[in-house]
Amino acid sequence: MATSPPSNPSSGDPSEATTLAAAALAAPARIWKSLVARLPPFPDTGLLAAVSDLHRRHFSVRRRRRRRRQRPSLPLPLRPAAAHSARIAGEMPKAFVILDDVVQHTLSNLHNIHKSLLFWQSKAEGTASQKLYYMIFERGPRAFVDVTCQTLTRFGSNERPVQYILHSASDMVSTNLAALTSMQHCLAAFLAEVHSEVDKCREGLTESSDKSLHTLFIVLNTTFSKLEISLRNADEVFQAQNELFTHDGNSYETLFGKLPEVDVESSQWTDDLSTDGISLIYQNLQKLDDFLLTRLSSHKKPNNLTIYWLPYTCGALGLSVCSLWLLRHSSLMGSSDIDNWIRDAKESMAGFWDEHVEKPILSIRDELFETFKQRDKGIMERQELQLTEDSLNRMLLAFCEQISDGKLPEGVSSDQMMEMLAKRYEKELMHPIKNLFSGELARAMLIQIQKLKLDLESGLLEMDQILRANAINFAVLAALPAFGLSLLLLVFVQTWVRRDHGAEGRGNIARCQRRLLLVDVERRLMEFQHYRDNGMEEEALCKFGLVLYTLDRLCKAVESHAKETGEWLSLREDIFDLAKLDMGMPDKLIVVSRLKWMYNCLLPYSSSRLPRL
Repeated sequence: MATSPPSNPSSGDPSEATTLAAAALAAPARIWKSLVARLPPFPDTGLLAAVSDLHRRHFSVRRRRRRRRQRPSLPLPLRPAAAHSARIAGEMPKAFVILDDVVQHTLSNLHNIHKSLLFWQSKAEGTASQKLYYMIFERGPRAFVDVTCQTLTRFGSNERPVQYILHSASDMVSTNLAALTSMQHCLAAFLAEVHSEVDKCREGLTESSDKSLHTLFIVLNTTFSKLEISLRNADEVFQAQNELFTHDGNSYETLFGKLPEVDVESSQWTDDLSTDGISLIYQNLQKLDDFLLTRLSSHKKPNNLTIYWLPYTCGALGLSVCSLWLLRHSSLMGSSDIDNWIRDAKESMAGFWDEHVEKPILSIRDELFETFKQRDKGIMERQELQLTEDSLNRMLLAFCEQISDGKLPEGVSSDQMMEMLAKRYEKELMHPIKNLFSGELARAMLIQIQKLKLDLESGLLEMDQILRANAINFAVLAALPAFGLSLLLLVFVQTWVRRDHGAEGRGNIARCQRRLLLVDVERRLMEFQHYRDNGMEEEALCKFGLVLYTLDRLCKAVESHAKETGEWLSLREDIFDLAKLDMGMPDKLIVVSRLKWMYNCLLPYSSSRLPRL
């Protein structure tokens, strides 16, 4: 995949690094060519020509390899068998590679403009206090000083400074929105024009390398000339900035160089001509970058350093004060406070780990293993308790049979026998001394002692179980602070891992943004059809270019998610169908409806959890 030509590094676009690298790779070839032209003729000129040709091929191969690393997600409307086989074989014709570069370059510029448009639209829809805050605190320190001075001056002249600031904010936002919208209109129309011309000349672009280049030059001459016309029309809206529509002292009409349209069958067609034509294409793209950078330098979204200069300044001041305070208490100033604090912190962390992590975990582990180890002991204690209970039952049975002359009712319970024992014991207590020697008082007392032993053993066994359960509860309670901190850290890490990265993220917000992209596609398709039905071809072309841009964003946003669910092949074909020029609007709306409700990565968050039929 070919990279775009070098662009200004301050634009912050990922393709700028690759374009700079392409320019750096092309520079040695140009230097070598100029040196060869200045050298006197040698007897053996074939060797010099061979070295020059080898040098050119080496750098052209390296440029092609670097260009193939990136590829636009939305392909060009080239669907013949030759193009398909070339893509599968990995041997893309030069025309395909260059067209991909042009389209990707345009999409990148459209994305930069789109981000700035979203920023200024949010400012336009903000409240008066938000606009006031932006004008004072989010435009840099110089604007802060200027607004402060203007406010103080207008206070002295009995004017209303707040209304003046809000009026200035409205003018700024409207001007920026108008400039960005006009540039978006021009680039979107250019993108749609490229797709339209490629669709018309697809047969010529899939032929041999030289013929495809000849067709490419014709296509790009048409599209670049129409881009110049649209830029000229945008210039009429901003008459006060006419000087920005020049490039290196040249007039606006000569912004883009004209590509050679020599027939490949003619003797004028040479390798040098094709090489110069390709270089001129990238020079035109570079001129477009410079033009956009100059034209939109005062209208683009401010960088984060400008917007957040006040928090950054306060943070820097706070960090400086904290650094001075730490320096004052450090060993560099002869103080041992920091060393003592570090030692105390280590001891506190070690104590916290020991009290709330290590000991509770070891206690729970020991208690659990002790429970299994003492299982036999518990069984033995229960057996002893059962023996004591059996002995008491036998004693009660023998005593009750004796006092009732062997006539006990069938199925008598232990409680009934204890009731009989209690009545006999009360009767024997009326004459304690006599019955102690000749009655049943002593026997009854011994049976009650056996009952007391049984109750005591049962109580001890239950108390032992309660203490063991409470030991685990106390250990868990001691580990609760460490468990809370671990849970908080886990939530923090999960939030950081699953945070939304725009429409490509994994959260609910990212899913909503992908559905909003699909809504934008549907709305712009309907606007495109409306403008076409009313004969507004220029507006229709712009809307179709915005459709292509939105489809490219949607394709890149859903690719990784659709590959995980196995929907990528079908989803990609549906998205590609929406970019076709020859598909009718009813069919496209059917495809949009299918995209909304058939693919998991585009379903609402609640519906995505439902089982698929």
